[in-house]
Amino acid sequence: MVADGSGSSSGPSSDSHSADASSPVGTSDSAAPESGSARRVPREPVARVTPFAAFRIRSFRFQWSADAMMTWGSEMETLILGWYILVATDSPFLVGLLGALRFSGTLTAPLVGVLADRMSRKALLIIMRTGAGLAALALLILVATDLLQPWHIFVIAGFSGLVRASDNVLRQSLIADTVPRELLMNASGLARTTQDTARIVGALLGATLLSRLGLGWAYVGVTAFYAFSVLFGLGISSIRSSVPVKHVNPFTEMKQGMKYMVGSPVIQPIMFMAFLVNLTAFPLTNGLLPVVARDVYGHDENGLALMVSVFAAGALVGSVLMASVVNSRRPERFMMFTMVGWYVLLILFAQTDSNAVGLPLLALIGASISFCMISMSVVLMTFTKFEMRGRVMGIRMLAVYGLPMGLVIGGWLIEQYGVNMTISGYAAGGLIAVGLSILKWPQLLTGFSRIDHG
Repeated sequence: MVADGSGSSSGPSSDSHSADASSPVGTSDSAAPESGSARRVPREPVARVTPFAAFRIRSFRFQWSADAMMTWGSEMETLILGWYILVATDSPFLVGLLGALRFSGTLTAPLVGVLADRMSRKALLIIMRTGAGLAALALLILVATDLLQPWHIFVIAGFSGLVRASDNVLRQSLIADTVPRELLMNASGLARTTQDTARIVGALLGATLLSRLGLGWAYVGVTAFYAFSVLFGLGISSIRSSVPVKHVNPFTEMKQGMKYMVGSPVIQPIMFMAFLVNLTAFPLTNGLLPVVARDVYGHDENGLALMVSVFAAGALVGSVLMASVVNSRRPERFMMFTMVGWYVLLILFAQTDSNAVGLPLLALIGASISFCMISMSVVLMTFTKFEMRGRVMGIRMLAVYGLPMGLVIGGWLIEQYGVNMTISGYAAGGLIAVGLSILKWPQLLTGFSRIDHG
């Protein structure tokens, strides 16, 4: 049984294991607060879980496999198209613009969140991933017919970006729906490994196919991964809330979600921190790394693949540690400490052009990202009511819009001032903003457990 935000169960899951949960997701003490009153909430003892505990849940096994296929294909696509545009146009700005288009869907994610609270999140996920597969097939046809032009890539990347943001909304909501609360950290860490392994598989496979067989065969691989993602997605459980919800028009429901988030002393600061890292920390590894690989390290596409793989290996180690070792009572505090470490590592990385120093720093950056972002997801999932979960995750994706902004501005800054100055400036600005955020929201360090959850 999976409970909604008010404490009543949402109805039976088709997953036989979910009935074994002793502490369901979204019970009333974990729902997000709607008032500013405060009282001390007794803390539950932190139970020790096995490293792969969440895999006992059938729905999570299918979702992990489906998410892995989706992210593996997506990371292949990112490397292939980023390198193609860099070689074809010789413009870091256009590489940044391409990366930004991959996140164009952040503007429509709140509407997808409304739909996710109205209909089956599983069905919506499958529809979105089918769309991504069709977009990849369209590009494959253009390559096969020798009609591909750079502008085609920007158009298709823009469409894929609409799907990508929606996909993140749905996958996080489904995890919170189907995994017991005491396993959320474990499940979030394991879920993050799909992104980390995707960077390794996608980078190495994408670079190998691109350099040895050409763009066409590389896109055969991308399309195949998307197809398998849809097939595995059919095994995910579909959970509905038992709380009667009166649906009004989607924009009114979106406003309800916004009001809920604005009234939450937990979600407000988390949203800001998400926007901050997307604007100032993620651009290096989520779009501008091809420029760094070529202009700073003198690498070709295979050297870029090596850098991506090392970064992803560090992130994978971080995700596994989060799933199996870290079980913090204060994930928000852990999030802040690891965020500071992330920025410091970016500054150090910007000062070197040596593989012997830069690659280990990339691995550490990957680990710090996993630590920070998994903790952030756990805080959001813990403090959000079931019936608001889709809208909150959808509106939260607006914070990701900081990434396309950071990519476009970063690409322009690199052309003007160089890679090292741009990365250092971004990271220094991020550290200053972190300090100001702690002054405004001291609960980021003291913890949100003392806030009345409503």
